[in-house]
Amino acid sequence: MTPNRKLIRIHPSDNVAVALEDIEAKERLQLGGLDILILERIPRGHKVALADFKEGEDVIKYGSPIGHATRPIKKGDHVHVHNLKTNLEGLLEYTYKPQKTERGKGSGCRTIEAYVRENGDIGIRNEIWIINTVGCINRTAENLARAANALYAGRNFDGVYAFPHPFGCSQLGEDHFKTQSILADLVHHPNAGAVLVLGLGCENNHLKEFKKILGEVNPGRVGYLNIQDAEDETEEGLKIIGRLVEYAEGFKRERVSASKLRVGLKCGGSDAFSGITANPLVGAFSDQLVDWGGTTILTEVPEMFGAETILMNRCIDEGVFQKCVDMINGFKKYFMKYGQAIYENPSPGNKEGGISTLEEKSLGCVQKGGTSSVVDVLDYGERVKRPGLNLLYGPGNDMVAVTALAAAGAHMVLFTTGRGTPWGGPVPTVKIATNSDLALRKKNWIDFSAGGLLEGKEMDELKEELVDFVLEVASGRRTKNEENGFREISIFKDGVTL
Repeated sequence: MTPNRKLIRIHPSDNVAVALEDIEAKERLQLGGLDILILERIPRGHKVALADFKEGEDVIKYGSPIGHATRPIKKGDHVHVHNLKTNLEGLLEYTYKPQKTERGKGSGCRTIEAYVRENGDIGIRNEIWIINTVGCINRTAENLARAANALYAGRNFDGVYAFPHPFGCSQLGEDHFKTQSILADLVHHPNAGAVLVLGLGCENNHLKEFKKILGEVNPGRVGYLNIQDAEDETEEGLKIIGRLVEYAEGFKRERVSASKLRVGLKCGGSDAFSGITANPLVGAFSDQLVDWGGTTILTEVPEMFGAETILMNRCIDEGVFQKCVDMINGFKKYFMKYGQAIYENPSPGNKEGGISTLEEKSLGCVQKGGTSSVVDVLDYGERVKRPGLNLLYGPGNDMVAVTALAAAGAHMVLFTTGRGTPWGGPVPTVKIATNSDLALRKKNWIDFSAGGLLEGKEMDELKEELVDFVLEVASGRRTKNEENGFREISIFKDGVTL
């Protein structure tokens, strides 16, 4: 990958290059021995043809096809949705062709300051969470959190937080179980020093039923309140939270191995630089954490379509490979069940930023997983069991995906973006800009910039800076979403509403 001032060719076999800035028609540029006369304006982040294409000929980026030309394209032309179409269609059959990566474990592992829980797990925050069983009491939970933060201000914990959602009632079967599973996972999350489970009393997911899904918990850490049974739910809730605060205050930060970290990997508002800067940078971080014996979790299944074999062939064995196949084809069947085209992606914002096809988006997206072997594939609502790189069933939607990553056990999420978002999940959500312009314009949103990779900085140097930043966040440094108070959840719904 050798950029000149205005163009970058990502892989030696690519027959398109990416514009690093707006390029006007009639400009003549040199790139790797090629002389290119630009025939039309190429917006920043968009592709320019490095050769003539016949109709039907594959367009190559990242060293792989990202679609085919729908009409003849001349060298120097703009290559985008007007003359490029996906090669993808329907369900596919896959063959396991192992390409496992042997990585070192533990060498040079660093440490963080975290809270060691009674079960040996760690939390990187020591918060009180209010998890409501049903959406009918969202405002009650939020009002209770507000009152508790005022009442217990100055105490030795990291605040009280509620996470509104619209579900917990009028759902059936698997759809209802998914809601219960995600909420139960959040109750068990180690970033919460203690949890108040707040119920209404008449919902499908009432406390008695939810406890069956929740399983065994420490009664000192988890309190319950059914507000239909309380004369004054705020007064009663504050009493319970007071007891939970006392429990949470028993934990202090202590030095532990960074190998205990679990980090979710996500992108949103991608642009053409996502697969060139921020996603490969996060992939390098993922490999480093896995080398230390830590855990990373990659989701957004629809944004693996077209690049899925890269992940499948890195599965540690045929059992994990088959789970990966089932995950990919299962999500395609989800599209088909609703009569939707499987490959109607990328989004309008992605296209404006220069991404033309799902293969192009996916080849950039999966780079967040680095080069490590895939040790497990998790169902939606399932929690991580094995250290290493895990894949998680879930959509590309930012709110749903980050919630699923947190529910799977991620202590924080690294969120790459080329267009920016203020959003944050229930765990620290580190926004990593793909370009320096975004990082400068939206300093109140962006935590870290990968734009230096377009400006001459080496990957190893920037990776070490990101490692330092992540370890600081794990040890208590607040992210922009935390500073701004942006903490939300969303649950994947796929069923009947009564």
